[in-house]
Amino acid sequence: MEKKLEAFAAECNRILKADSGPKGLEKVRSSLEPLLIDEGFTSVYLGPENNEVRKILYEDQELGFCILAHVYKGASDAPPHDHGPSWAIYGQAAGKTEMTEYEKVKGQVDDEPGLASPKKIYTLTPGMAVAYNVGDLHSPKRDSDTRLIRMEGQNLEGVKRDKYKRA
Repeated sequence: MEKKLEAFAAECNRILKADSGPKGLEKVRSSLEPLLIDEGFTSVYLGPENNEVRKILYEDQELGFCILAHVYKGASDAPPHDHGPSWAIYGQAAGKTEMTEYEKVKGQVDDEPGLASPKKIYTLTPGMAVAYNVGDLHSPKRDSDTRLIRMEGQNLEGVKRDKYKRA
């Protein structure tokens, strides 16, 4: 594993062991931001040879958090979502992502998606990271290619999450 990723993962482990709540998550978010504009780091994990939409770079064996690389080609617009039982951090390395945060109006019932009302819209640009606590509803919109480092409190592959639509 590349030394910068290894050092960052160790720092995240130390921070989250001391405080796994919102304050600890904010410290992890803040620690991620310098890596997003570090050309050496981004060229290794988000360079032109990486075209994977989701690539796990690191999974912490003790605490379970994951560091992922995401490469998105072209425009996309996701529906409101949370990350189920997990928190998430989105870190913008290239391109722009318009993020919308939502207030839950109604939860999912059976197969009927819940409803979410927009409450805040902002744009992530390279070097910016934002943390979402467990249950925070949000949606990304991309108008062109983007490259992100995203973190999950646990590996969310196969984890069932409620569905939402905009109210």
